[in-house]
Amino acid sequence: MIDWSFALATGTRLSRPGPEIGASEAAEVVAELREGAALSEEPVRQFADLHARSATAPVLVVDRPRWIEANLETFETILEPAMDQISAKAPGPVARAIGSKVGGAEIGSLMAFMSTKVLGQFDPFWEGPAGETGRLLLVAPNIVHVERQLEVDPHDFRLWVCLHEETHRVQFTAVPWMRDHLRGLMDDFVESTDLDPAVVAAGLGELVKVVRGQSDRSLGDLFQNETQREVVDRITGVMSLLEGHADVVMDGVGPDVIASVAQIRRKFDQRRQGSGGIDRLIRRLLGLEGKMRQYRDGAVFVRHAVDTVGLEGFNAVWASAENLPTRAEILEPDAWVRRVHA
Repeated sequence: MIDWSFALATGTRLSRPGPEIGASEAAEVVAELREGAALSEEPVRQFADLHARSATAPVLVVDRPRWIEANLETFETILEPAMDQISAKAPGPVARAIGSKVGGAEIGSLMAFMSTKVLGQFDPFWEGPAGETGRLLLVAPNIVHVERQLEVDPHDFRLWVCLHEETHRVQFTAVPWMRDHLRGLMDDFVESTDLDPAVVAAGLGELVKVVRGQSDRSLGDLFQNETQREVVDRITGVMSLLEGHADVVMDGVGPDVIASVAQIRRKFDQRRQGSGGIDRLIRRLLGLEGKMRQYRDGAVFVRHAVDTVGLEGFNAVWASAENLPTRAEILEPDAWVRRVHA
């Protein structure tokens, strides 16, 4: 029910151009981001005490249209089972054709909006032609835009972003089972998709409350069934761990390699709080407010666990899927410590 080619065309057409920048400066930014990712690898591994073969996931410096293309490739792969299920229930070929264009336009528009917000991203589900898995995407125009907006040292800021994103690359290359575990959770979510009209109706009713500011739920929350909500709780626990851990690592490594790291952190945290009412509404609808909580709550969990059982004790979290924190344990780190280190 999604025309992925139409989604790409729509997203590319609607994506806004990045900040004005000359060709030579653009080339310098790309080179510096590639170098920053390479320089970040060793200090991140040493601080986190996570080790794996080097360069097992490529680093790509991309613009907004290429980021959209990369993410749509991943979405198409992940959502294929759900799309087959939905398509089978469509009333006929004409309805399917029209619906696929509408779906493509909607997801393309969403990706165009998101392409202006993301600084970097590790895609664990990508598979390369030589058998490599995962890729790190650094969105150059967004990084330049934010460093100018915050009025921080551009070289320091680029390296700071690389520290965070490189931590994600290290997490997935040093913990190879994590990719399959997350993919399994995503498959569970997709397979439990239903088209129950009652669920849709209830979600639309709740949507009115969101717009009025009477609810902080996202669009994803509104249309999930009970099985999906249980899966999302598990995914949220994992993602809070990964994002919080990346923030802790970048804050731990940063002072040794980035002179203005304190200023960058202070200004960036202010930016994470969002701006006006419309911006906050959109962030809430798309689940971006929840994403911000993942950074904050995950970082609190990691710091508390390290303070309680040490780095080696915390790193037991990477030993197996059974050791991953639940969403509830993210908010109560001592419960995780008792369960894993009893």
